[in-house]
Amino acid sequence: MVDARNEPKPTGPLAGLRAIELGSTVAGPFCARLLADFGADVIKVEQAEGDAVRSFSHRHKGRSLYNASMQRGKRIASINLRTDEGRALVRRLCEASDIVVENFRPGTLEKWGLGYDALSAVNPGLVMVRISGFGQDGPYSERGGYGVVCEAISGLREITGDPDRPPPRAATSLTDYIAGLYAAFGTVMAVLERSRTGRGQIIDSALYEGSFSFMEPHIPTYQQLGIVAERAGAHLPGNAPNSIYPTREGGNIVIAAASDAVFARLAGLMGRPELTGDARFATAVARAENMAACDEAVEAWTRSLDMADLDAALHESKVPAAPIYTVEDIFADPHYRHRDMLVDVEDPVLGPVTVPGIVPKLSETPGAIRWAGRDIGADTHDVLQGELDLGDPEIETLARAGIVAGPGLPECGDAS
Repeated sequence: MVDARNEPKPTGPLAGLRAIELGSTVAGPFCARLLADFGADVIKVEQAEGDAVRSFSHRHKGRSLYNASMQRGKRIASINLRTDEGRALVRRLCEASDIVVENFRPGTLEKWGLGYDALSAVNPGLVMVRISGFGQDGPYSERGGYGVVCEAISGLREITGDPDRPPPRAATSLTDYIAGLYAAFGTVMAVLERSRTGRGQIIDSALYEGSFSFMEPHIPTYQQLGIVAERAGAHLPGNAPNSIYPTREGGNIVIAAASDAVFARLAGLMGRPELTGDARFATAVARAENMAACDEAVEAWTRSLDMADLDAALHESKVPAAPIYTVEDIFADPHYRHRDMLVDVEDPVLGPVTVPGIVPKLSETPGAIRWAGRDIGADTHDVLQGELDLGDPEIETLARAGIVAGPGLPECGDAS
């Protein structure tokens, strides 16, 4: 059990707001994690078997390393949503909160009596954040909405990777993160609007739509010209030079020098200022139309230099470029530490555990990471007692019935 008296007080622009997080995996929990980073009191309702994110990625000392970051700054209450009594407890929490974040299949909360109409009838200022694969309505709304599935149908997957092989996926839950970010943005807008009207609303964040929004340059192009976007490998279509280029020792560096002024600096650095007078390379449009030849010229130069010398020369000449980092490179880079993008938070088993820092940086009301993600049910007693005014005997009865769970509480069926 966590001693709430010793917890850091919430700070940031969302301090004073309470959010109830329902659902699991990535999109919903990431949205709620962003709210917690900026001061909201987030109570995550987790089932006794644990959020699926606890089984993702690597574990150490019996703990999920992913969970340490994804559930940071949240209070964790284990309440059984499969029971009438558990749903009644959650309903009381939602009716007394500002925000509810959920990512169940559409219609699930309504079946449980936790839909927006039911909750807002008691709490008209409630903001409900609904994250799903395909949105709350439409012919696909009842489909399962895993991120990778929605990424496929959004078109984003089709334009990712090299043209001579199937489209790969990013080694992270990209589509879930995009949808969670849009959901958090929608939440803040709805809270702002509520300050004017006193009424809440529903945020409908669909995974496929978040990814589809990143297809922006390709939509009018197809409508006007009938051009179907294709995989372009390391290149950015219509932009050259803008790709990855090999170095002498076998590494790769990204160079983005598509504008005329930057390309002129790059050509001078390469010792080939005459390229700016070549009709194929004289303008950004011409370079885009002659991308292969442009990249060939740049690559011939990068292959003649080691990464360190190449990176330093490009930086000195103000040509945007960077080596492709591994996570090990990130930990060694002083800029990440200076910007507080690698933050050490204390875990009772792991000790200091490093998690990604807070984005964005606010000058007057910055966010903060108050603690690492906690164990299942770590705050159940505190939440039930502090927010619902339940006494110890009632909480223990609920625990024995399998309605709630947490450290220090009796287990289901325990008659002692």
